[in-house]
Amino acid sequence: MTRTAVVVGHGMVGHRFVEALRARDTDGDWTVTVLCEEPIPAYDRVGLSSYVGTWDHRELALAGNEYAGDDAVTLRTGVRAVSVDRERRVVVTSEGDSVAYDALILATGSYPFVPPVPGHDLERCFVYRTVDDLDRIRACADAAGEGAVGVVVGGGLLGLEAANALRQMGMTPHVVEFAPRLMPLQVDEGGGALLKRLVSELGVVVHTGVGTSAVADNGHGIDVTLADGTVIDASLLVFSAGVRPADALARDAGLALGDRGGVLTDTSCRTEDPHVWAIGECAAVEGRCYGLVAPGYSTAEVVADRLVGGAAEFPGADLSTKLKLMGVDVASFGDALGATEGALEVVLNDAAKRTYAKLVLSDDATTLLGGILVGDASAYATLRPMVGRPLPGDPASLISPTGEKLGVAALPDDAEVCSCNAVTKGAICSAIADGACDLAAIKGCTTAGTTCGGCLPTVKQLLAAAGVEMSTALCEHFSQSRRELFEIVSATGIRTFSGLVAAHGRGAGCDICKPVVASILASTSSDHILGGEQAALQDTNDHFLANIQKNGTYSVVPRMPGGECTPEQLIVIGEVARDFGLYTKVTGGQRIDLFGARVEQLPAIWKRLVDAGMESGQAYGKSLRTVKSCVGSTWCRYGVQDSVGMAVDLEHRYRGLRAPHKIKFGVSGCARECAEARSKDVGIIATESGWNLYVGGNGGQSPKHAVLLASGLDDETLVRYIDRYLMFYVRTADRLQRTAPWIESLEGGLDHLRSVVCDDSLGIAADLEAAMAAHVEGYRDEWKGVLEDEEKLARFVSFVNAPAEPDPTVAFDESGARKVPVLLGMPSTTR
Repeated sequence: MTRTAVVVGHGMVGHRFVEALRARDTDGDWTVTVLCEEPIPAYDRVGLSSYVGTWDHRELALAGNEYAGDDAVTLRTGVRAVSVDRERRVVVTSEGDSVAYDALILATGSYPFVPPVPGHDLERCFVYRTVDDLDRIRACADAAGEGAVGVVVGGGLLGLEAANALRQMGMTPHVVEFAPRLMPLQVDEGGGALLKRLVSELGVVVHTGVGTSAVADNGHGIDVTLADGTVIDASLLVFSAGVRPADALARDAGLALGDRGGVLTDTSCRTEDPHVWAIGECAAVEGRCYGLVAPGYSTAEVVADRLVGGAAEFPGADLSTKLKLMGVDVASFGDALGATEGALEVVLNDAAKRTYAKLVLSDDATTLLGGILVGDASAYATLRPMVGRPLPGDPASLISPTGEKLGVAALPDDAEVCSCNAVTKGAICSAIADGACDLAAIKGCTTAGTTCGGCLPTVKQLLAAAGVEMSTALCEHFSQSRRELFEIVSATGIRTFSGLVAAHGRGAGCDICKPVVASILASTSSDHILGGEQAALQDTNDHFLANIQKNGTYSVVPRMPGGECTPEQLIVIGEVARDFGLYTKVTGGQRIDLFGARVEQLPAIWKRLVDAGMESGQAYGKSLRTVKSCVGSTWCRYGVQDSVGMAVDLEHRYRGLRAPHKIKFGVSGCARECAEARSKDVGIIATESGWNLYVGGNGGQSPKHAVLLASGLDDETLVRYIDRYLMFYVRTADRLQRTAPWIESLEGGLDHLRSVVCDDSLGIAADLEAAMAAHVEGYRDEWKGVLEDEEKLARFVSFVNAPAEPDPTVAFDESGARKVPVLLGMPSTTR
């Protein structure tokens, strides 16, 4: 007989329980009903700050959170559990109906604690917990304007996340922490001092050792009064002073609670009622609540196992934490504060390098009990699994920059590599032995790296230690990677594909390596891409310098730097569209796209556009596409810099730059971000003191939000940094790799990129700048080059043996409001 499990709450832990039960219930004994109070299903609350800027909750969605196609799971969003009748075993919902259960799983999570200070309930006071919270904070921040002050009460993990979010919204954040240091539960006095210094340098004003005594409306915002008498004139306040278990539903149902709140359970996560279980932050397992996702996942797995007849028990919790805030690494693991009797501490505080490391050892200095890392947490992945085990070397050398480092070989098989999902080194090594030879395969069969991803560097080391070689060969014709081929071309001066494949490859090439080599050749010289042998290397778009469309016609996109266009040029575009019967559309990149041109019409169309002073917009190439901008300070009352002028200058500078993939820019004249700069490969946002430079924003199937590379830049420094960034990308990225995954693939990620671009850590800045200067000097419009060369013009025909004949398969449907392409033999797509 099928039984029903009702899950109250659909956060990360609730979703994990449903997945775990469905995976274990191979006999189909259970159906599941999930009551999700929020209007959207389970999302990554740990990564909530990444919502800022994209403002798209779908990017936070947990995989499979809607249970599409699973008839055994019913998900009800926007529905709250109002009460529980334990005798009848039913849950009454906010919609007034009753849902019967055989097993009730409380996954209600926690709620933000708001200190009872006078004024805590004012309109400008918020909490930081859900997507809806961030939307409301954003609305208030936008109304306040760039540079407005936002106060965060609480300097712990969530408090610093909230401060970072305010900073990303263009505000000046103040953090107020009652304890004498930031993150008092994770770091000690020394680590807290360095953390305060690092975040202060990034524009966060820190107040420690002081409480908040009052909040008052001052007419234009709020006055936040601190216990020491300081008054902060702010636009908003965010309470992030900790959480409390959401146990009201259980309390009203008469279930026992822990001494400090939470639904009291035993180690099986079962309450005093044998039909009711509690998991996640609302569960007080043997009286103790855990506020991290890893122990929450453990409780979900325990209950899922119990419901199918298992005997799992809660194994205890790993309270280790590792995070990066505003580029600052912080990690804490084990007995970080040295509470164990007789514990010894080994500390390395390098003020010059701005790093702090501490290991806590047993009284005989042989066993690792815990540690703290601030500024550089690269050792976390290998040190954390060693907690409770004898150290294999001198403790001081393990945290010294010049000392020995623990490798994966030092980890025992039962050491947890992925603490979020309790995956051991042995489990990962077994998966590798069974044929899992890349990260995707290991994620799929072990779940390691599927939550926070912090263990992936260690997983890569295990792959390498097992002798798994992940090929970087471009294709069967070149054993080298794209980066290696770029270096070969640059060093040897080879200027043809045939010369390169003869000297460093094999065979005749393919549709993978030919366009890649063509791009490399274009990136390293100003030769026309249709000149000589290069013409035969190009794909269809580059072959005709236009985007091919679904019916075999092409689109024409003239460049409009920064979205600017003269009235005369607009008239010419209109006349061309009319005379050649083209469909026109304004694109998201602030220019006009002309659709429906046959290949033999392209030269005549471009002749008229070029004569009007326009040039190729290169919408067809793996190159700079557009530099989008708002009107900036020239016209807008909110603008603080000339965003249009900067956008025009940047588009003129980088036009024609060939790259591994397309590149898009955005320039916003203020923090209101009308140009959507933080969704671009290069995003520039104006501030009162200059420009903030963001990098690695990408759209597409896996959208990414751009991250801050440098702030407060003058015009000259901004351009210099962009030169270095783009040329470093062009030289080192893989084939068809956008800037976001490229940055993620770099050893050291954004920090390494920042050190290369801003600090010249590799000593190549001058070389990168010289390469860009050569590109700028050598730029020539590609379509103008075609029009001036009869040999290149000869390729623009539909049929080689009948150059004057148009393609008879090209057809359009003009019966509706829009002209649309028609594939002959297929129905029209007019709507």
